[in-house]
Amino acid sequence: MRIAHCQFESWCGEFDHNLQRFEEGLKKAGEERAAVVSFPECFLTGYPDNEPEARRGAFAVDSEKMARVLDITSRHEPLTIVGFNEARGTDLYNTAAVAHRGHLLGVYSKCAAYMPFHKQGRTFPVFEHQGVKFGVLICADGGYIEPARILALKGARLIFAPHFNAITPAGLLSHFAKVRSDHIARAVENSVYFVRANNVVLDARKSGMTRHPESIGYGDSYIMDPGGEIVVRSRRLEEDFIFADVDTTKGPDKAWGLSKSAWSHREFHTLLAEAAATAPEANH
Repeated sequence: MRIAHCQFESWCGEFDHNLQRFEEGLKKAGEERAAVVSFPECFLTGYPDNEPEARRGAFAVDSEKMARVLDITSRHEPLTIVGFNEARGTDLYNTAAVAHRGHLLGVYSKCAAYMPFHKQGRTFPVFEHQGVKFGVLICADGGYIEPARILALKGARLIFAPHFNAITPAGLLSHFAKVRSDHIARAVENSVYFVRANNVVLDARKSGMTRHPESIGYGDSYIMDPGGEIVVRSRRLEEDFIFADVDTTKGPDKAWGLSKSAWSHREFHTLLAEAAATAPEANH
C-alpha cells in the first residue's frame, strides 16, 4: 500500500484557505497513486492556544463545513485523514476525520489532549482500506503506551499520528529527541508502521500561537517501519509531501505467539495494576 502525508501549513481560523490546501494535497496524493493521505492535527481549523478562538473555528461532523470537506473527497480517490476542532454539543474535541469518496467513515478524538478546553477522547476505532487495518492517534497520544497498544490489539498494521508542533527554541532539541524515541518505541512494541504526520509553521502570525509566538513548527514528518527505521522523512522548516510503499502483508513480529506488547500486557497487567495502586503518585 502506498501511503502519504501533506506537511502543509494551516492558517488559524481561515477555513476556506485550509480547505483549498486540503484539496491541493488530495490531488497531489491522487497523482502519486497513494491509497491513504494524512494532514496535520487540526488542519482545517488551525490549532489556536485559547478557547475563544478555538470555539470560533470549530464545527460539527454534521455541519455545512464538513459537507464541503466531504464534497472535496468525493472528487479524489485517496482515503484521507484530516484534523479539525470539533464542536460536539457544548464540548470541544481535537478530532481527526477519516473520509473516502464523499463518505465520513468515522472520527478519532485525541485521548491525551492537553489544551484545557478540549475534552479527552476515549474511543479507539480501527478502520480498513484495501484490506489493510489502520488506526489514528493525535500528537501527544503517541507518547503513551496504551493508545497504540489498543489499536494494534484491534488489528491495526498502520498508525497515523497527525501532529501540530510549535515548540519554543529552548525546548526544540529535547522535543525532537523525545518524540523520535517515543515513535520508535510504539513501532517496535506493536510491530506497526507509524506515521508522524506533522505540520510546519512558516508565518507565526498565522499559527494561532499567541502565548509563545516565537515557537517553531519544524516539520520532520516521517513514515517509520515496524523495526523503528525511518522509511521516508520530510524536509524540515518547509512544506513538503512525502509518500512510501509499505508492505503490510507480513504479519507482526511475535514472541510466544503474540506481539511484544500483547504478551507483555497479558503477563504483567495485574502486576502493573498492583504496582500502580501503591505508587507514590496514586496517593496524590
